[in-house]
Amino acid sequence: MSVRDVAVVVVAAGSGERLGAAVPKAFAPLFGSHLLSHALRQIAAMPSLANLVVVAPASHLQEAKDAVVTTGLEATTQVIAGGTTRHESVAAAMRALPEGTSLVLIHDAARALASTELFERVATSVRDTGLTTVPVMPIVDTVKRVEGEQVLETVDRAFLGAAQTPQGFQAVDLQAAHQAATEQFTDDAALMQSLGAQVRRVDGE
Repeated sequence: MSVRDVAVVVVAAGSGERLGAAVPKAFAPLFGSHLLSHALRQIAAMPSLANLVVVAPASHLQEAKDAVVTTGLEATTQVIAGGTTRHESVAAAMRALPEGTSLVLIHDAARALASTELFERVATSVRDTGLTTVPVMPIVDTVKRVEGEQVLETVDRAFLGAAQTPQGFQAVDLQAAHQAATEQFTDDAALMQSLGAQVRRVDGE
């Protein structure tokens, strides 16, 4: 029987400006649902899920709550308003987590089709090692370092990877990192690394 020891934070407060959508990114339509609903369905199937916090734009809190209800999540859930940046949104979610939360996964709702297996793979890594864990995919394109219009060099892609979410953490460590942060980070693993934490890699999707 699986232990329900995982809290998942779904960051769904992005504006969607780069996407060019008429609605916040997490609420853009995809095959009859919005991205957030697809993401929640994968999370709902997690055997280890104990708590869920969805961080949504203040303008879309009811839509986010409706998505949670429709998904039929059995875990304890909260829907809260996000901040003006991703960093602020995650910090708000960490404050909303129940006291005693041990393991937390931070996931971007825009990565709507990340599988239940990926969530569990990251959680298992954190549980087994105690380390911040990031799913990473190999870089397959040739990568160039550029400056303005000049190509300076070809970078050895053997040492590069594309980071994904969910990213996994010991909750107490991530809470402390957000309290100690003196700058904004777009990636929670980078925040942890800036404070000296070791980051572990697992296979992404």
